[in-house]
This record gives sequence, C-alpha cells and structure tokens, in this order.
Amino acid sequence: MRQEQTATLNNLTGKKTFKAAVLVELNKPLVLAELEMPETLGFGQVLVKVAYSGICGAQFNEIEGAKGPDKFLPHLLGHEGSGIVLGVGPGVKTVKKGDHVVMHWRQGNGLQSETPAYRWDGRKVNAGWVTTFNDHAVVSENRLTAIPADFDMKIAPLFGCSVTTAMGVVNNDAHVKIGQSVVVIGVGGVGFNLVQAAEMVSANPIIGIDLFDAKLEAAKKFGATHGINSKNSASWTEEVYRIVGDKGADVVIDTTGNARIIEAAYNLTHPDGKTILVGVPRKGDNISIYSLPLHFKKILKGSHGGSSEPHIEIPRYIRLYKAGKLKLKDLITHEFRLDEINEALEAIRRGETGRVMIAME
Repeated sequence: MRQEQTATLNNLTGKKTFKAAVLVELNKPLVLAELEMPETLGFGQVLVKVAYSGICGAQFNEIEGAKGPDKFLPHLLGHEGSGIVLGVGPGVKTVKKGDHVVMHWRQGNGLQSETPAYRWDGRKVNAGWVTTFNDHAVVSENRLTAIPADFDMKIAPLFGCSVTTAMGVVNNDAHVKIGQSVVVIGVGGVGFNLVQAAEMVSANPIIGIDLFDAKLEAAKKFGATHGINSKNSASWTEEVYRIVGDKGADVVIDTTGNARIIEAAYNLTHPDGKTILVGVPRKGDNISIYSLPLHFKKILKGSHGGSSEPHIEIPRYIRLYKAGKLKLKDLITHEFRLDEINEALEAIRRGETGRVMIAME
C-alpha cells in the first residue's frame, strides 16, 4: 500500500497526460485538450480511470454562467460518473486500487482532499473535488462510492446525481405520502426519476409537465398518470387544477430553475403542500410570491441534491435495481464519445434526450 500511495501518477496510468473537455470561456463550446497529470496523489485523493460520465443541468449552469462571473476558468466539468480506481493517496480507506466506483458530487464517506490542479500548455486548469468530463480524474475520497464489480458501468453514473437527487427529493425533502398528488415540472434526466420515485411511494396522481411530447410519453413509462405540454397549452395550470382539484397539488417539484415557472409551481401548490425547487435560477432572476401561506402550513424549499447520502443510498438503489423495482436502462436515451461532448450538449439543449452518457472509450 505504501508503494501505491507514493507512486507517481505516470506510473499508475502509463502516461503523463489525459483527455478532457475544458470550459475555457463562458457560453462557448468546450475545448478538447490533453492535460498533464499531477506528479503524485495528495492526502485523501484517488486516481480514477473514468468509464462513463452523465451530463446534468448543473453543467449547463456552469457553461452559461448562471451564478455570475466564473473566477476559476479554465476548469473541468462533470459530477456524475463511473470508473475504476487506479491508485489512492495517503489516508484513503474506503476505496482501494481496482475498485469499481460511482463518482458523485454529494459528500459521502471518507476524506475531503484538496482539489487537484492540472496543467495545459503551461497554464493551470482548475478542477473540483470530482470531475467526469475527462478520461482520468483525481477525485476526493468522499466523492466516491464503491459498487460491485459486475454492476453495469454505463448505468452506474445515474447514481452520481440524477437517481440519488430525485429519490432524495421525494423521500427527504418532500416526504411524499401514499396517495398524495405530485406535479413534476420538467421531465428530463432528473424529472423521470422524480416521477419514478413518486410512483414507488404510491403517489397519485403524478403529473408531468414539459415542452416536448416525447418526454411526456416517456414519463408515463416511469409512472406518470398524466402529461401536459405547457408549450401547446395556454392554460396548462388550469389543466393541473382540473386533475388535482381547485386547491392545488400536494407536492409540486420544479426542475427548470425558471423564475416564472417557479412562481407558477408555488401557486399550484395546495395551502398545506410543498413546493420543492430542484432547478437553480440564474443570478438576479428573482421570484415574486404571496408569502402569507408560508406562515401557516405551505412550504417552499430549495433542494440540495435531495439531501442524499451516497454511501448509504447507492447500495440501497443497487438492491432495488437488482430486484427489478428500479428502472435505469430506459433513462439513458443517447450515448456520445468524449470528443463529441459539444454535440451531446446541443442535443440536450434541443430537448431531444433523456439522460445522456459520455463513453470515454
């Protein structure tokens, strides 16, 4: 173990560089580049050979500067992936060389390391505690959870964000009860799982709202009882009321981050219900609501990854999947190579996809 911890990353990978998609400038295509590995792993760091990466809405927020100016450019992206551990740094105990792992952005077990810094043509490239738009990554131990070696690496990234976030929103944030009505606004990668989680706890009805009929039809495969196209319906909120009743739905979950949609979601929520915000609004895109109901039983809450605990929940969801109680393969609609990352991003922007996977090989 001591030799493994002190080995250079060049020895662990057999090469000095790795491929990555780099965010160099906001609102511009990612740049494919060969970056230089650090020489060694620091305390709590783990070297992972990435197999697959998912793409989440959070990456679009970063690319588009939704939170304002980005002082860390250039930097790497991606926070849900799967891979194989090539080596571990000092202090790492929860994973070892050869382990198959899920890469996730929520903190799990283990140490939190310093973030890595890579080099590209003589300049520094920043990275967070986990990045997945790269075929190798130095990751903080607490952003990794070991999984069985025979588990499908293509679907494993779903546990890095979309599944754990959605299940956590339904279980931890909304505390959905049997028979409660649930509205999911935006049925994409996370939205499908929100629908699926609501169905698993016997919510009824479960209403999906989206701009694309194909997504609404797909949502029904995961348990949606109704689908409403908000682009084709001038009174989509009235359609919701007709289904759930005049007082609104028990739980309304927004994944869009659009301020006007958030306001509509809040108004659609029952006076004793919950509005849960998964999507993140752009900086300065404020909402306006009538807040008096919040002094009684109505709840408006922003979710942080469904308050999920990856090291506890991922093993549970693997058991559910193996028991045939959790749909995963149907969530993935498209696969691209790393050098096609910008095409993948455009396909998602056009609303053509469910969850997209980036294959590193």
